[in-house]
Amino acid sequence: MSVLCLREICRKMRSIKQTELEPLVRRANQIRTEVTQGGRKPCKDVIDVSWGDKHRGGVQPLTFVRQVLAACLYPQLIHSYKLPGDVRQRVQSLLGACDGGSVGSYTPTGGISYIQCSVSNFISRRDGGVPSSPENIFMTSGSQRSIMQVLKMLADFHNQASLPTGVLTAVPTYSSFKMMLQRLGAVIAPYYLDEEQGWAMEVEELRRALQASKDVCNTVALYVINPGNPTGHVQSRKCIEKVIRFAAEERLFLMADEVYQESVFGEGSEFVSYKKVLSEMGPPLSHTVELASFHSASKGFMGECGLRGGYVELVNLDPAVMKYAYTIFSTDICAPVTGQLALELMANPPRPGDPSYPVYAQETQSIRAMLVHNMNWVPEFLNNIPGISCQPMMGGAFVFPRLYLPQAAIEKAKVVGLQPDLWYCKRLLEEAGVCVGPGCEYGQKEGTHHIRLCVMTPVETMEEVLKRLKNFHLHFLKEFS
Repeated sequence: MSVLCLREICRKMRSIKQTELEPLVRRANQIRTEVTQGGRKPCKDVIDVSWGDKHRGGVQPLTFVRQVLAACLYPQLIHSYKLPGDVRQRVQSLLGACDGGSVGSYTPTGGISYIQCSVSNFISRRDGGVPSSPENIFMTSGSQRSIMQVLKMLADFHNQASLPTGVLTAVPTYSSFKMMLQRLGAVIAPYYLDEEQGWAMEVEELRRALQASKDVCNTVALYVINPGNPTGHVQSRKCIEKVIRFAAEERLFLMADEVYQESVFGEGSEFVSYKKVLSEMGPPLSHTVELASFHSASKGFMGECGLRGGYVELVNLDPAVMKYAYTIFSTDICAPVTGQLALELMANPPRPGDPSYPVYAQETQSIRAMLVHNMNWVPEFLNNIPGISCQPMMGGAFVFPRLYLPQAAIEKAKVVGLQPDLWYCKRLLEEAGVCVGPGCEYGQKEGTHHIRLCVMTPVETMEEVLKRLKNFHLHFLKEFS
């Protein structure tokens, strides 16, 4: 490798900042080890609710998914009559779609065509019959990889501009997206969600943010997360229509991150995809607004984060751009086959009448009941703790409550060289054994402080988390009042 290449790598690495959450998670693991080795700690264990990971949080994998995956990896299981008939049939179909009948084979750039068709049919059913073409779907190692590839495509097309490529991005937003932009030499053009209005997304704020970015970057795209991470807000159809019109007026590429679409349970809320709304708005918008829609096998009822299966559907791209998209996505050779299998099982679950359906229905209903309970109860509980306020949670996996910290605590954080909510999280971990994300990790209005908690965890675990959080918080207020 040349010296120039090494210098460029070092320059890029310096521009990518370590997240504030990573040291907290490492410390949580250290404390967990210390406790198991008999170390004396204020807490008997560590509960980590900083990740949007169902299985890590204690939710069990779906039986149907794991049975199919097991037999795909070890085909001799097909002959076991301990597996339901529909599981064996699905395994045979999936292996038949793999080259050589093996999950160890490479696949085409966009993914296994059989699975592309399953995902395409899933999208069309979800959107009430709106057409979806398998050729416009690319499967990747998770939705974040899909987002990275689309960002790279945008950056490549606009790299001749004198200013860096910019993407209108919500504040707060999750840190991985910021890191992806940094890696590509692109920048965030921040727009703020309205916390007092339930983290609402307002077009007036989008216009302000776009205008403010004019001298800083060449803003070419608008990134939206619906349902929101970390805020748990869900956009209404009316809001989505306004956002689409804004993108059309400003000739912005729309990036719709919709990985939490299965987790919308707030009263009066429903998930409506950007593609569905765009289609129903009719020409010329439905034929001209460029859209990338992202989904994943990680965040719905399956919660299969570790399998790394995600997809992007590209809508209304020029044929020349689509050709370049194939080139960009082909740099990964292909997505992991196990992740592609997970996407097929997400897109095509057991139906009523299938042998696996009763168990599948019971398991998913149990997860649904847990999420509904936590989404309703957690904000209510937090709002009854002095010095904390939390907006209602309509969907997604997280709540993002605001902390009203005493001035003495804020000054103390400055003395130790930490953001106030990061210092709060460090103390919460050390003294109460609860790991949450600090608001400074995700972005927030100046002078405000927040924490992020994942609610995708069993009710009894959530109860213990909130009990510890409340006790710690009240002692914290007393110490600095």
